[in-house]
Formats: sequence, structure tokens, C-alpha cells
Amino acid sequence: MTPKETALALMDAALKAADPYLAVKRNLGIEGNHLVVSGERFPVRGKIYLLAFGKAACSMARAVVDLLGERVEEGVIITKYGYAENCPRTERLKAIEAGHPVPDENSLLAGKLGLELAEKVGENDVLLVLISGGGSALFLLPESGISLNDKIRTNELLLKSGAKIYEINTVRKHISAVKGGKLAKRVRGTVVSLILSDVVGDPLEAIASGPTVKDPTTFKDAHRILRLYGVWDKLPASVRRHIELGLDGKAEATLKEDLLNVHNFIVGSNTLACESALAKAEELGYNALLLTTTLEGEAREIALAIGSIVQEIARYDRPVPKPAVLIAGGEWTVTIEGEAGLGGPNQEFALSVARKIDGLNAVVLAVDTDGTDGPTDAAGGIVDGKTLGLLGESGVDVEEALRRHDAYGALERVGALLKTGPTGTNVNSLVVAVIPTQLPHLP
Repeated sequence: MTPKETALALMDAALKAADPYLAVKRNLGIEGNHLVVSGERFPVRGKIYLLAFGKAACSMARAVVDLLGERVEEGVIITKYGYAENCPRTERLKAIEAGHPVPDENSLLAGKLGLELAEKVGENDVLLVLISGGGSALFLLPESGISLNDKIRTNELLLKSGAKIYEINTVRKHISAVKGGKLAKRVRGTVVSLILSDVVGDPLEAIASGPTVKDPTTFKDAHRILRLYGVWDKLPASVRRHIELGLDGKAEATLKEDLLNVHNFIVGSNTLACESALAKAEELGYNALLLTTTLEGEAREIALAIGSIVQEIARYDRPVPKPAVLIAGGEWTVTIEGEAGLGGPNQEFALSVARKIDGLNAVVLAVDTDGTDGPTDAAGGIVDGKTLGLLGESGVDVEEALRRHDAYGALERVGALLKTGPTGTNVNSLVVAVIPTQLPHLP
């Protein structure tokens, strides 16, 4: 295979390992009147209800239906627009498509229906909750006094601020009636959550803003984050007022203790995806190195760091000798000030790293595992040692494109966009660098 074909094959291996359907099938089973989850047994004395939300909701729900069939009494499945193709179709299950990354009216409807379902669960019943990335926007129910538009405005400000997903979710759950463990508070029966992690390090309380998990963060933390990223003074008045009430102890806090009836299990993550790509690279005969699964930072800057390691391998065979593969996972961000072009963190990563690997015999791929990088139809970008020259020949000023965060248009001109379509999963982002044996032609 060519280096580009190799990079794509490693990406495919990672995506298959993060397949949400298989993740549920690996971890869930039923034996008589007991649900078996990752080896733990939970008695089912009454009905089984299903609540799924996130970009992988349909695939996860389909696995549950295939396993449990008619034993699922009723369910609500919420996913992103265009992601419902794999949803199980039964009279007992209601599927809703909603907005992401910006929530909409359907997100609000989903929050209401999900809470209604949770409150139906009796003491002898089980609520299976399937959680995946994107759940914070898709499953939404603002606290009293906060309108949908105010929540949307807050979400937009946070997404453009450069805040990490953990920080964004800290704010989200303090203005939500279902996040931060508040959904779990409403359930009388047994809650079993199967979680596909899209947060670096897999902190349960941050994934989809932790609707079934106790929350270590506070209103004080939310307030600090909003001030740190310069968002506080731009917030809608209703959101500021609610957080101020929380600071004074006059608004409901998030869940602060473990509930005996609530059980949370991670069934898929970026780590598993990266390890599968690593194994595939070794199978293909490469010296493979998994750098990290917790990479964070500004996309254009960490791209230069990764590019520097690629350059070191290409020139000096260190830290691993050629033929080599580097793999890294995590979540990088783009801080936007003022008007911006079209793109996403992985496209910006690819455009930036093209500067560092110019002239090298190397390929670097950056992809959002859900298939959607930012508000675009691209999953990321794939570049090599010739990309920078091609960009110049096509009239693209790379530095200006990076300044305007217009990576999509730049990469599109040279055929460097990576389009996978919706993958049905979401376990952060992935970088794959392939440096073959052949020595580069250096300037």
C-alpha cells in the first residue's frame, strides 16, 4: 500500500474498534431475569426502558434491541440530523433527530420526552441509558427561566471560546435540568448506563455532561470558566442570573453522591480506537508508536509539535526508525475571534502540519471519529510532503487561511479534505502519521 492508503487503513481499523453496535454487544447480555453488563448482574423484576442519546445512539440502541427484543417496553432515541438511518424501527421506540453542535427545538423536545420516560420507571424496572458524544447538545432541558435561545447562545459562545470540552460541559450541566446527574435523580428503578466516551481521559461526569453520574464540579467552577474565557459578560441575562443563584445556594446543585440504584459502564473510547490502529500498523510491518490518547490544545499549535516528531523520524530515525507510524488521540480546539471561515479542528490541524512536513516522504491524517469536523461535511484532512507546494500553486496563502480559520476551502483546492460520511461513532479525534522507509528529498 502507499503511505496514504496505509494511513486510511489505520483510520478504518480505529473506527471499527469504536463501532458502537459491537461495543454494546461485547458488554451487554441477558441471562434469564438478569441483565449482565461487563460481568455484573442486575435483576429485572419489572419492565426494561431504553433511553439513548448522542451521535452513536442509533447503533447502540439497535444492539440493545437485537439482544433484548420485545423485552424493551418503551424507548426514546435521540441523535444528530442525518444519523438516524441505523435506528431500530419498532412501535415502542421513538426516534428523534436534533441539532448538533448547536441545539434546537428538537433537542428541547428530546429532553422533555427523555425525562418523561425516566419518570415512568418503577422501583422494579430498569432504565438502560445509552450515552455517546454529542449528547449535551442533543438531549437538552434548560433550567427554569432559561429559554432555548438563551441556551443556544451560551453554547455558541462556549464553542467559539477555545474552552476544552470538559470545561464546556461543566457550564452546560449547571444550567440544565437533566445533566450533572439530575436525570438519575428522577429515576426510582435501576439505572444502567452504557457509555461511549468522547472526552479525553474518559471522566464519566463530563461525557454528555454526565446525566447519570455524580458531579464534582460546582457553580463556582462554571463561573470561573465563563470568566476565564471571556464569556461571562456576553451571556444572556437568564443564564448569568441562574449561575448567580447557584453561587448563593439558591439553585439546585448537580448530583453530589453515588446513588445505589445507578450503575455506569464505559464500553468504548479513544484508547481502544488508537490501540487498534497501533495493532494494524504493526501487522503491516511498521514500527508503530502510540504517543498519547490525551492530546489537547490549539489545533494549529499541536499540529506543529506532531509534525516535528514526524520530521525527526524522517531525517534521523528517532524516536522510532522508519518505516514508522505515529498515532495520537485526543481532542484539539480552535479559538475563534471575530469572523471566521469554514473548517474544523482536524482540518486546521492538517493544514497546519502541512507546513512542518513540507518536502518529507510522509503522510499525516487528522480525523474526527464521528465523521463531522466542525460545521462541515468533512471529517478532517490528509496531507503529505507535497501539499504545501500544491497549496501555493493553487493560490492559497496558508498563513492567512489559518488566521481566518478557513482550512476547508484551502484543503478542498488540493484534494486534501477527508470525507467519511457519518461513522455512527464518536470517540474524540485521531491523528495518524505514516513515514515509509524511502528517504525524503530534503530541500
